[in-house]
Amino acid sequence: MDRDGIDAEVAFPNGPALMAYFTPDPGFAQAQFRVYNDWAAELRPRWGKRTKIAACIATGDVDSAIVEVQRVAKLGLEVLSLPSQPIPGMAEAKHTYNDKKFDPLWAAIQDVDLTIAMHVATGGDPRKVRGPGGAIMNRAKSHEALCDPITAFCASGILDRFPKLRFAAVEGGIGWVPALLDLMDETYVKHHMWVFPKLKHGLPSEYFREHAMASFQEDRSGLLLVEPYGLENNICWSNDYPHHEGTFPHSAEAIERGFGHLREDTRTKILGTNAARFFGFELPAGYPDGQ
Repeated sequence: MDRDGIDAEVAFPNGPALMAYFTPDPGFAQAQFRVYNDWAAELRPRWGKRTKIAACIATGDVDSAIVEVQRVAKLGLEVLSLPSQPIPGMAEAKHTYNDKKFDPLWAAIQDVDLTIAMHVATGGDPRKVRGPGGAIMNRAKSHEALCDPITAFCASGILDRFPKLRFAAVEGGIGWVPALLDLMDETYVKHHMWVFPKLKHGLPSEYFREHAMASFQEDRSGLLLVEPYGLENNICWSNDYPHHEGTFPHSAEAIERGFGHLREDTRTKILGTNAARFFGFELPAGYPDGQ
């Protein structure tokens, strides 16, 4: 982090811990995550102000998920990593977050006031395609999977019932976010005769701007649209160490490649103050406030 100029980070599981999301057995997944979360809590006293390790939650069994949310909150962990699909690999309507059976989970998360983060490749094994083009097809599918939880939070009334929730779409890029916001709003208005519930506080995109964050590494299209779409407060940069698409140890150069056209206050927000506000980091002394 020092070598790459990083003040603070949110860390997510990698390798075997990430693969625990792939199992359709929520009890088995939760058992693995309890071990992982205990390990994260052990590291917190030494590294917690600079590195927040996201506590992993298996959501296939709501009661078990609530118990683990309450437990990790008592352990002092501050970010919850929920899968992009409640039961990995099950994308049918009955297995998505718009189901009201998840309301007790949202209530528990709101009560402990922890940030929800949904990482790519947590809705099941992302390696779905073999053969020519598979590497690119699989990565595209992993980003696409984040549309489900974003639309569920913004369009299904979750945030009307639990207005203190905040959620992040992690490592999925941002170039597609403006198009998704337009699609949600257009559908809400033009298909109003079929759309339910009627939202209490505006269009779906307004709920995204009020409650959501999306992170990226290098995303030229997204950075071109962030200011025209008023998303300055909803975007967070990441270097994605240690993965291939990451920018370590050349993050400063990568930032200059993509950020040159942005206002200084926008740069400050995307590179620091948004993450500090959303994930609860203390800003380094002298850091600009981005306003």
